[in-house]
Amino acid sequence: MTTTPLRLFNSLTRQLEVFQPLNGNEARVYTCGPTVYNYPHIGNMRAYVFADTLGRVLRFKGYDLKHVINITDVGHLTDDADAGEDKLEKAARTNAQSIWDIAKHYTEAYWADVKALNIREPYKWSIATDYVPAMIEFAKGIADEHCYELDSGLYFDTATVADYGRLARHKTDEGESRIDPVAGKRNAADFAIWRRTPPGETRQMEWNSPWGRGAPGWHLECSVMSEAILGLPFDIHTGGIDHREIHHPNEIAQNQAHCHSDDSGARFWMHNNFLIDRTGKMSKSSGEFLRLQLLIDKGFHPLAYRLMCLQAHYRSELEFSWDNLAAAFVRLKRLVKAFQELAARSGQWDEVCDDYDAQERASNGAIVVSYRDDEARRVGTLMDGIGGTLRLRFDSIHNSTEDDLNTSQALVWLDELVTMKGQDPAEQLRAILAVDEVFGLGLRNLDRASLRIRPASASIDEIDIEARLAERKAARAAKDFASSDRIRDDLIAAGVEVMDGDPLGWDWKIDI
Repeated sequence: MTTTPLRLFNSLTRQLEVFQPLNGNEARVYTCGPTVYNYPHIGNMRAYVFADTLGRVLRFKGYDLKHVINITDVGHLTDDADAGEDKLEKAARTNAQSIWDIAKHYTEAYWADVKALNIREPYKWSIATDYVPAMIEFAKGIADEHCYELDSGLYFDTATVADYGRLARHKTDEGESRIDPVAGKRNAADFAIWRRTPPGETRQMEWNSPWGRGAPGWHLECSVMSEAILGLPFDIHTGGIDHREIHHPNEIAQNQAHCHSDDSGARFWMHNNFLIDRTGKMSKSSGEFLRLQLLIDKGFHPLAYRLMCLQAHYRSELEFSWDNLAAAFVRLKRLVKAFQELAARSGQWDEVCDDYDAQERASNGAIVVSYRDDEARRVGTLMDGIGGTLRLRFDSIHNSTEDDLNTSQALVWLDELVTMKGQDPAEQLRAILAVDEVFGLGLRNLDRASLRIRPASASIDEIDIEARLAERKAARAAKDFASSDRIRDDLIAAGVEVMDGDPLGWDWKIDI
């Protein structure tokens, strides 16, 4: 098997570069996680589908993945640009709840979305409040040379590090216009390291520090947690493209100060682009904003949203619409249908699953399907002994993912792989299971019934639908077309569309 190097786009250099871990075979990745003051919207979740895909590709290539995602439960202000009030404090006050209860509730809601989207658990979830003592020590280490105090707290002087803002590529006041104009700051881009609690106020989350009682700045958290768990420098830092403008440049500045060098902290900085919503419901202030549960309530399987994300390159804007989501759902159903037909034809489904499970155990949770240059690290794969056209399609998927995670092209090859004719069905299933480790669609565990999600507004349940359809089938067999039509009309009145002649063979869907 010939493999190409894994090339990834580095936002720091604005070019594609070959990935090579800094520490042997271990790929160390840090992902900026959610601020848990509200439910994540689907635009937020695109970042974690991207990070999960990156991790899956690294595992697919045979690297040992050490992935960290943080949970921000303190320090993130209502404006990403270091302005306003703490998001958690505001949410707790608005809901008349403990800030700790707010953080717990929305962390668990985020984790539920992670599970629904088949996003793998990282090596570690790092909780910001667990690292406050380490943040204070980090700040003490850079304060004398790189920081200054104002009445509101400790600020980082961006003029003290080389080439500040090179990640965002902004050097003008206009480029820094989103940053809070705090009186007394030396430079427009300077940012808070520690926020002192104002006199006469009490926060639910505050700690003693050399700069007064208060809380850490948002940017400080990720520098401290990434070093504590991964060490500096590490391989890849990911986040949404909005982090590229302020949050990540500030992390880099802190890392430079802490390391006494121009090292940014990560070898690669990678950013996914925005999910664009023309309906205006992406904002969490819009009431019924677009969160994953809303998609489910409208009858869509969450993995249809994952597939929709994979259909676009992670660095491209992706427009959300219900039509686009519906198209992704149809594509997912076609993949599942083809997969099930192969399983039925193979007669070896149990054996294929046993092979899959054995490989998963042998590779500590990853199906390793490629070989690194070091032949001593060869790992047996599901693809051993499979050649010909089937192997060519598999390699096409592999090569596409190695080209800066080009999942949109890889999915085209997947469509061909699952529908190829004249192949050994068991071998075809092995190839699909192997590449699905990258896509994360869980095709092995999906079937027609599992893809039917009942919209919250539906007035009929699945058992009743299936019973009425069985009656209708019997009526049609007896040529009692009047009864057949009456049952169909009753189902339509209940919001169920009977899909006679549907090429996918799904029989029915609930009209949304």
